[in-house]
Amino acid sequence: MNRPDKSEYAEYYHKYVQGVPEGNITDILEDQLNSTVEFLSGISEDKSLFRYEQNKWSIREVLGHIIDSERVFAYRAFRFSRGDQKPLQGFDESLYINNSSYNTISLQLLIEEFFHLRKSTIALFRSMQNEMWLNKGNASGYDVTVRGLAYIIVGHTEHHLRIIKERYL
Repeated sequence: MNRPDKSEYAEYYHKYVQGVPEGNITDILEDQLNSTVEFLSGISEDKSLFRYEQNKWSIREVLGHIIDSERVFAYRAFRFSRGDQKPLQGFDESLYINNSSYNTISLQLLIEEFFHLRKSTIALFRSMQNEMWLNKGNASGYDVTVRGLAYIIVGHTEHHLRIIKERYL
């Protein structure tokens, strides 16, 4: 399967999509799952509460945001893959984090949640017929394909892991 072109997602997501390596997207999702779990497992529980600036998210909250976002993106992909054309509203990432309890949940449990969510995401994408990948829907006021969403999931996760590496560790 080819990488999505710019017409398959909002311009905002281009920075995420362009960084996704070449290859089979479900294999890339699986590889990223393994490397992410390995990387995050090397962070101590104490360090996972670190914020590099006041009013910035902790590492646990960044992981929570990755989880929240993947859940939303995968739901969009599910709906659009099934031909559902009803526009979907956006989500307020700050509202989600502010109303979560990520800092009271151990990093290990968050890693487990990410693991199971990603396995579910991979199973969803692997179950799709070829034509479903090009199904399009509207989310947050922008058209996006199922294929675009798969690449956004990978790119979004990679973006936030890079921030953890550069600013938190």
